[in-house]
Amino acid sequence: MNGREILVVEDDEAIATGLSLNLKLAGHRATIARDGEEALSEVAAHDFDLVLLDINLPRKNGLEVLQAMRDSDNLVPVIVLSAREGEFDKVAALRLGADDYVTKPFALAELLARIDAVLRRSGVGAASGSDPGLPAVAGDVHAFDTVVIDPVQRTVVRDDQAIKLTHLEFELLLFFVRHPSQVFSRARLLNLVWGQSAGSARTVDNFVGQLRKRLEEDPESPRHFITVRGSGYRFDP
Repeated sequence: MNGREILVVEDDEAIATGLSLNLKLAGHRATIARDGEEALSEVAAHDFDLVLLDINLPRKNGLEVLQAMRDSDNLVPVIVLSAREGEFDKVAALRLGADDYVTKPFALAELLARIDAVLRRSGVGAASGSDPGLPAVAGDVHAFDTVVIDPVQRTVVRDDQAIKLTHLEFELLLFFVRHPSQVFSRARLLNLVWGQSAGSARTVDNFVGQLRKRLEEDPESPRHFITVRGSGYRFDP
């Protein structure tokens, strides 16, 4: 993994300095922002490859920062760091477009591994990391209705308009279109698509809801992302 530009958003000086030092030792380049407003200024001014974002921040909290980033179509990968263990915060962060969620205190080796995993799957031309048997290759383009998915370029177009998806949303969409008409439980989707790092069954429901909102003509009566009662979800082209 080549060194990447990483923004560390953390108001605890000891944690921020320690993370920055260890990221540099791992070959990355690290910038520190100590509050939410500074974080938004940094991501507006620089192209980062990844953001480590604490939730408990002065001025703007991490969820507000994440929402502002996604509202401005900034899809840089984000790993949320939080001392909170509640399911609500985890689901909220992932629903807003976080790529992973790590609870403090965390083992440094685990965090570095998660950083590498997010960087790999967010790279241009990367295939869904959870399905190594189906690499993205030239010509591996999928379509249904007016939607066209290009795994190599990691682009989604609907009615000739580009649709912006977070990395986790794109991975779920790609998995579905590569496995049409098959029923998968929420637990299997978590494991096969994201290696269970993305949360719980509720997380799957939220991401399916986001795909329906962006790609279904009528999200309330979906034709493609189908709920199979008592079993999970199925994708019908």
